[in-house]
Amino acid sequence: MNLASPRSLFLLAFIGCSLMMIAALYLEHVVGLAPCPLCIVQRVCVIGFGLVCLAASIHGPQKGGRRAYSVLALLFAVAGGATAIRQIWLQNMPADQLPSCLPSLEYMMDALPFQDIVRLVLHGTAECAEVSWTLLGMSIPEWTLLAFIAMALFCFWQLLRRD
Repeated sequence: MNLASPRSLFLLAFIGCSLMMIAALYLEHVVGLAPCPLCIVQRVCVIGFGLVCLAASIHGPQKGGRRAYSVLALLFAVAGGATAIRQIWLQNMPADQLPSCLPSLEYMMDALPFQDIVRLVLHGTAECAEVSWTLLGMSIPEWTLLAFIAMALFCFWQLLRRD
């Protein structure tokens, strides 16, 4: 298998997403960092991107299929990037301007309509503004934003390839 083939690159992107999820689960279960609602949305976007890349790797599509997979993966990358930007913005807000904390997801699922749950989760909370872990001076949402940018660039490159 040619390392630069679209099939191989989609597989590498899937492996990268798998490593991101392993790191997220390590931070949650070993380090003890509980994910906020925006972190969970970002995880869903990473998983979605990874699954699209896995499907593309298994399928091994030609040019049209590769573009379709790339557009679908790009949607996950853009949604994840937007969520990460929102969380970074919340982390840089003054504490007195932060939205209040949400009730548990289980309670919201029982008590609220789905569109209200989505709106509340995407709005973010004071919980989302906490910076409880950094690496090289950057918080987790800043690192995931870099990953989503890399994912989007990967999708654009796959879209613009001639072969």
